[in-house]
Amino acid sequence: MLEIKIPAHTDRLGEVLAFVGAAMRGTGIDMKQENNINIAVEEVFVNIAHYAYPSGEGDVTVSLPVTPGSFVIEFRDSGLPYDPLSRCDPDITLSAAEREIGGLGIFMVKQLMDSVSYRYENECNVLTISKELTYESD
Repeated sequence: MLEIKIPAHTDRLGEVLAFVGAAMRGTGIDMKQENNINIAVEEVFVNIAHYAYPSGEGDVTVSLPVTPGSFVIEFRDSGLPYDPLSRCDPDITLSAAEREIGGLGIFMVKQLMDSVSYRYENECNVLTISKELTYESD
């Protein structure tokens, strides 16, 4: 399993995307899936960086467990306990002015990925996202 531990600061997003991108490189994942994975990774990492640590200091561990047929990314932080999946999805039929603030990012992640799960384990938030793979030749 590949893994990177990085400070939860938005200016470190490029390192996270480079880490995930390097793992995707050479796998034959199609461009649309690669883009969807990158958008989901950005959304999750930025949310952790903005909200997990009120003091502004803490780390995120991004792991890539080997799972045949899927690209799986696990985000682990020891920030405030928060299950982003416990919120109701936003009503996207409402205008932006009418909608409650928040929830759109995780909604987008759930739309882009095939599986999104959360657990609180060993005093850590663990959010796992995965995409079933299709390849350029499919």
